[in-house]
Amino acid sequence: MDVKKYHTIGLMSGSSLDGLDIAYVIFEKINDAWSFEIAASECLEYPPAMLTKLKNAKQLSIEEFYKIHTQLGHYYGNAVKHFCASNQIKQIDVLASHGHTIFHDPANMVTCQIGCGAAIAASSGFKTVSDLRAVDIAYRGQGAPIVPIGDRLLFSEYDALLNIGGIANISIKKGNDYIAYDITCANQILNHYANQLGKPYDESGKIAASNAPNQALIEQLEQLDYYQVAAPKSLDNSFSKTIIKIIDSYPISTSEKIASYTIHLAQSIAKQTTGVNNMLVTGGGAHNTFLIDQIQSNTKCKVIIPDAQVIDYKEALVMALIGLLRTEHQINTLKSATGAIKDSIGGAVYLP
Repeated sequence: MDVKKYHTIGLMSGSSLDGLDIAYVIFEKINDAWSFEIAASECLEYPPAMLTKLKNAKQLSIEEFYKIHTQLGHYYGNAVKHFCASNQIKQIDVLASHGHTIFHDPANMVTCQIGCGAAIAASSGFKTVSDLRAVDIAYRGQGAPIVPIGDRLLFSEYDALLNIGGIANISIKKGNDYIAYDITCANQILNHYANQLGKPYDESGKIAASNAPNQALIEQLEQLDYYQVAAPKSLDNSFSKTIIKIIDSYPISTSEKIASYTIHLAQSIAKQTTGVNNMLVTGGGAHNTFLIDQIQSNTKCKVIIPDAQVIDYKEALVMALIGLLRTEHQINTLKSATGAIKDSIGGAVYLP
């Protein structure tokens, strides 16, 4: 019996900008079977000045853009150093960082996630893997979703895996392969309108549950061109601007906008579950009980909600796995999910 154990850290910064997810994950591999334990985790809110820079990074000059790229890397590295000290973590085999996505344009073979890997390695003192999507993009893939390798190795008992973050994406098992794609914007939109009401998000979907949706708005959203495109496909954060422009053209209250988009999101997700028996749901949207109830009411698929740690840190967990696979020279990105011409081993490695 071949038994290996690895101590890793995964970092994830989602498009909703709710903070930096840090997960300390202990992986065990027995022959070809993987298991994991999230031994410690934390979500750090970005400092206000950093948050403003991240929101406006796409408009910065090249000089200022690279400054925030480097500053963010050192911020990540120092955050990990403090996290390890607080949790008395002494052994890390590899640290993997997704970075923060600024733009994503796979049609032109370009994607950009900032947070300099060299700076992370220098500030944390750990071997670091970053720039996880670039190799897949170079092989003409979407560069997204990259999480399906984790779905295959860690969550193979589920037919589908749904993540509801800033963007909702799904991974569906097809034999030993996974078909995966972005469905639509999720918390990017809901949080945008909750912020207008002075709230960070619609807690448990209470606002949506208490207001009537606008059916005409829902029907117009359903006609968006992106929904008619076959997978593999992925979204840039700018898609949210298209959606918000449509929603704001309706003279309805902010609460009704939240209700309408919640129903649209639930129906859009449910449409992806034809032939699926069970689906694990993670990401911040899994805490939105009204949204989950609406998804379940629109599908015959069994919707499964795991424990809170997996809900909140599954993406950071998989980033840790992707980084580990990179250092082990094993495939960590699946062409069936991204549409690339080949499976690949993605990520740039920086030694401290």
